[in-house]
Amino acid sequence: MSIKEIPVMMPVTALAVPAFTDISKASNDLLNKDFYHTVAAALKIKSKAPNGVTFNVEGKSTHENHTAGVIDAKFTDAPTGLTITQAWTTANALDTKLELDNTIAKGIKAEVITHFLPSTQAKGAKVNLHFKQPNLHARAFFDLLRGPTASLDAVIGHEGFLAGAEAAYDVQKAAITRYSAAVGYTAPEYTAAITAADNLSVFSASYYHKVNSAVEAGAKATWDSKGSNHVGLEVASKYILDPTSFAKAKINDRGIAALAYNVILRPGVTLGLGASFDTQKLSEAGHKVGASFTFEA
Repeated sequence: MSIKEIPVMMPVTALAVPAFTDISKASNDLLNKDFYHTVAAALKIKSKAPNGVTFNVEGKSTHENHTAGVIDAKFTDAPTGLTITQAWTTANALDTKLELDNTIAKGIKAEVITHFLPSTQAKGAKVNLHFKQPNLHARAFFDLLRGPTASLDAVIGHEGFLAGAEAAYDVQKAAITRYSAAVGYTAPEYTAAITAADNLSVFSASYYHKVNSAVEAGAKATWDSKGSNHVGLEVASKYILDPTSFAKAKINDRGIAALAYNVILRPGVTLGLGASFDTQKLSEAGHKVGASFTFEA
């Protein structure tokens, strides 16, 4: 065999190990993200000041005519890895988040999150730790004022195969209050996962497939062993129409169908339209429509 005929093995880029809650992220995003019928109207405004501070304003109006909104400012100091986010909601709640990424040690991200409601003097404080290595993603969440409680999860990965577990512990009760487990497989074109949540009583299997550069498809089946023998099923698909727009559709076993359309009207301006229909009761007034505007500067 000549030198030209010797096959060359191309290096395979290892995929990052996801967090425990993200093992089914691809299918969950396909099934839940960018469907705009869940609220009647939503508005998002994003901007960035010359000093690097980013501002986000979000508001929404529900189908029950309730309105809610939040404004937040975020500052990141790249040399130190420090990020500070301050948010103020229309419920007059003040939320502060401090992040230290790769500052304590390489691969460790620390977060301190506080919550304050002036009207009732209610307070909250949480400390979160994230630890990432090539084949490991572990997290610890501590709620200091409620319980206190601790929640730990970890995922290990090898050549696309994933296995993870989660457990929550109430210090005051000295008892494990929640535990879950999951396994999955991740490849560049598809992912599959099986999870057992709610103390291993709610089982779900999900699948995501990037068929080609324009088409994505996915499905999720869920069974609650404490309930009936009925298995819930959702199927969704996404089609990229052109570089500036895409459409999505999904339907579940109850006959609820949803459609969505997203288009970039101009650089920095995005419009989202969505609707859901009860296909078994088309003549009744249970359908929903919604719209979303996003402005970025």
